[in-house]
Amino acid sequence: MSARPLLAPDAAIALGIASTAMPFARTPDDEVERWLRVLRLHGQVGIALQAIGVSEVPLAGADEGSEHGAASASASDHGDAVARVTEHAVRIAEERDRRALTTTDILLAVMHVYGEDFDRVLQEHGTDRKEVLERLGDA
Repeated sequence: MSARPLLAPDAAIALGIASTAMPFARTPDDEVERWLRVLRLHGQVGIALQAIGVSEVPLAGADEGSEHGAASASASDHGDAVARVTEHAVRIAEERDRRALTTTDILLAVMHVYGEDFDRVLQEHGTDRKEVLERLGDA
């Protein structure tokens, strides 16, 4: 069995910033928005998200009717969102046989933890899971 992956610098920064942002999220959609804002600025994921045009805010009119996240319980109701994403990211990095946990592992973990909420928010930003994964080369 291999050693647990180390934390790459970009991933460490992203997780640190996320840990300060998540307490202010009210819904799963809010949490996903915060993850996107953080991830679009760091590492390979940041390069990929910016290359496909994911902006800091949803496209105009995209948030109309976005009460989906408000209707469901916040992911934080079931434990610390950053801890859950980190736990999944470590598993993903191990499965990918990586020495270091990267922003790609964090993104894949966010996709797993938030599921449809993540997909909905990505659509509001003008893209989808498939396009992001293709850009990262993990499709």
